[in-house]
Amino acid sequence: MELRHLEHFLAVADTGSFTRAAQTLHVVQSGVSATVKTLERELGSDLFTRTPQAVTLTAAGRAFLPRARETLDAARAAKDAVHQIQGTLHGTVTVGTQTSIHLVDMPGVLTALHGQHPSVLVRLRTAMAGSAGLAQQLRDGELDVSFLSLPGPPPADLDTRLLASVPTAVYVADSHPLAGQGQVSLAQLSKFPFIDSPPGYGNRTMVDQTFAAARLEREVTIEVADVGTAVNFVRSGLGISFLADFLVHDSTGLDTLQVTDHELRWELTVATASARRPSAATAAFLELLNERHPSPPSPAV
Repeated sequence: MELRHLEHFLAVADTGSFTRAAQTLHVVQSGVSATVKTLERELGSDLFTRTPQAVTLTAAGRAFLPRARETLDAARAAKDAVHQIQGTLHGTVTVGTQTSIHLVDMPGVLTALHGQHPSVLVRLRTAMAGSAGLAQQLRDGELDVSFLSLPGPPPADLDTRLLASVPTAVYVADSHPLAGQGQVSLAQLSKFPFIDSPPGYGNRTMVDQTFAAARLEREVTIEVADVGTAVNFVRSGLGISFLADFLVHDSTGLDTLQVTDHELRWELTVATASARRPSAATAAFLELLNERHPSPPSPAV
């Protein structure tokens, strides 16, 4: 078994396709297929179920997946140790990001990283399942580090650091029945349709948990994956939405309301998987991120 076998296996597992895996690896598809077949023969078990519609992991493939990642991680750590002795840093950092969230100066962080370590490659990735999906990709080893919005205590299997904690307000169209009231209760808001992100996104989870704790129900009539676009639907009178101010660049046609009986704060963290030691390249990224975006001070007690 060679490291190349594991790299090709992981590429197919991550992309769900031999064709996309070959494109990722910059090799021909027949080479990826042959390598995976060789690995399957050595293990004595099929790792993938192949159909014209999809390529999925078998039970053996799912059992093999985390061990394959661990082996490649160990190999990369060994290379890191040699490169650090040589005074150079190589490697790839795969970062999970969120759309419309510009609280982190990512171009500035990456410019500094490239200036100090020009041989480090950074790949930015998003997840259709929001922060919940990004967190799972961290656990599965598909991401090295990710920006997350996960209300409540941080998951025990993730190492997290708070980057920002910002209040949210309720945005309504200036023609809405609640416009001009200034302050409202959750019970008043529950009577109107909402615009929100799909389940799994941090802001959706935050609001859902708040209404559930108050034993109130609300109706989400429009779901948008990019929370930055929600304000456009609010302005059109299609619903109301909890939004942080940094998401609203133009308040024309809008009014804001403060909730009197609950405070909803949106939090952004940076996270890594507790079970995986960050590579030298990932550690360098995190160090620069910490320099430019230290954790906010704890609120006074």
